[in-house]
Amino acid sequence: MTPPSSSSQARDADADLLARYAAGDDAAARQLTQRLAPRVFAHAVRVLGDRAEAEDVTQEALMRLWKIAPKWDAGRAQASTWLYRVTANLCTDRLRRQTHADIDAVAAPADPAAPAPARMLDSARHDALQAALLRLPERQRQAVVLRHIEGLANPEIAEILDVGIAAVESLTARGKRALAADLAGQKDALGYTDD
Repeated sequence: MTPPSSSSQARDADADLLARYAAGDDAAARQLTQRLAPRVFAHAVRVLGDRAEAEDVTQEALMRLWKIAPKWDAGRAQASTWLYRVTANLCTDRLRRQTHADIDAVAAPADPAAPAPARMLDSARHDALQAALLRLPERQRQAVVLRHIEGLANPEIAEILDVGIAAVESLTARGKRALAADLAGQKDALGYTDD
């Protein structure tokens, strides 16, 4: 018998924490929030390009998780997958309401230990990627962010986006090609010298 994988252990731990919260254990909710909120927030920031909007989405997604906790069926879905799907839907709703995205409002993460030129280059790369991501069609953006930034597998992305695996592969491939084409003219300015 093979030992359980770390992802199945995490899934079981998430389900256990959700069940404990539903039974009245507030500490379990705090633990589950500490496990899942940073990932949800990071995904929302990348999709929306706005930290304040991403905080709102993260809070709303977690509130929905707490509301469904008493009815949760651990065999039906993973808590993290369900939460990513809710986050994706909330991001889509917000994007549909926006007239435009203000990429200048997104603060680039800075490493205080890095020298100023390196921080400036990192910031330029981050801003260029974020701007290019925001120019992608929304479904392609969701697929690229979930696959290549969040590191999720195609079956999990398919469940989150409610599409088939072939559609995820297509969305991801088209998104990557569009990003490459969009950023190709900026290689020198962003300090990339290789192909």
